[in-house]
Amino acid sequence: MEPAAEGRREEDADADAAAQFPQAGEPLPAAVEEEEEEKEEEALHLDKQRRVLCSEFAAITSSDAAVARSFLAGNDWHMQRALNAYFEPPLEKKKEEAAGGVPPACAGPGSCIDLTADATTSNAGVNSADSRQQEDDSSFSLITWNIDGLDLGNLKERARGICSYLALYSPDVVFLQEVIPPHLHLLQMRAGSYTIIPGNVDGYFTAIMLKKSRVKLLKHEIIPFPTTSMMRNLLVVHVSISGNELCLMTSHLESTKNHSKERMKQLQMMLNKMKNESESTTVIFGGDTNLRDSEVTKLGNLPNNITDVWEFLGKPQHCRYTWDTHSNTNLDAEYKCKMRFDRIYFRPAADGGHIIPRSMDLIGLEKLDCGRFPSDHWGLLCNFDVIL
Repeated sequence: MEPAAEGRREEDADADAAAQFPQAGEPLPAAVEEEEEEKEEEALHLDKQRRVLCSEFAAITSSDAAVARSFLAGNDWHMQRALNAYFEPPLEKKKEEAAGGVPPACAGPGSCIDLTADATTSNAGVNSADSRQQEDDSSFSLITWNIDGLDLGNLKERARGICSYLALYSPDVVFLQEVIPPHLHLLQMRAGSYTIIPGNVDGYFTAIMLKKSRVKLLKHEIIPFPTTSMMRNLLVVHVSISGNELCLMTSHLESTKNHSKERMKQLQMMLNKMKNESESTTVIFGGDTNLRDSEVTKLGNLPNNITDVWEFLGKPQHCRYTWDTHSNTNLDAEYKCKMRFDRIYFRPAADGGHIIPRSMDLIGLEKLDCGRFPSDHWGLLCNFDVIL
């Protein structure tokens, strides 16, 4: 081989190596950076799944989050094995107890996740604003919020913070995602002025709250997503507000970038349900969609008669991003990103604009006394005009 040719090959090899292994301080290639973000997102999702298991374990055993995590981690996150280990003490301890030894101390009821302590004396009840506000038939308000029940950290403080926001704004309709059984119990205790319809009662789920003085419940249904791997479904209620029939829907679509295909299937099911409702009915969907704009585009965009309320209102930048790890530090995520995961879709009744979106704002932007926000998502508050 000629020296010149060999030199050129060595230079090419060096160039290839440099392309594969950037020098310190050089930015990572876009593909590598995207892969790192996907890994981080998957890790967050795995963490949330484990929080669900911890919540279920704590509820079953009347233990706390630390005990739940210890037993589950020690049993490879297998729920039944962890429960067996908790309720069946080791053989040595059984012998000790049989011989008259002191039995091990067990977690008492005070250590379970009870969000309702002091519920009757707290002034943060969801009913407190009702008596002060006069009903106005010319408008109604809606909140949709992923309240991150899977994060057991500061759970009581954050749950009560959410109740305080509901009391402050006194919305007519509330869509909640990532509700866990203790949340549901707390809301049932504190929100007596609301009808509460959960999308499930196990693990984590969605719920719809309807203010009894404004919203009449006609019927409801739960539509399963047949291929979900994350316990997701579509919760639908039919109601009457100020003489107008509405179909209200919420869901928590499949999470993470790697589950885009399933998420788009769920979105299509939801849009089909919105399209197929009676033309005389106004249809509103709100929830944590986990959508990227490119996924809506791949689906062929929204049907002509269904509107993204944020876009309808002129894409106001102050309420664009509902999942923002720059501003919201609850997850303590290493990477920083802003996403418009939480969305509200609107299909007007065919016979005219009796209900029209008027405004949209973010809520939950203030840290609580515990130093954390109520959720890792901001909530969306949307106001509608009702043409009487």
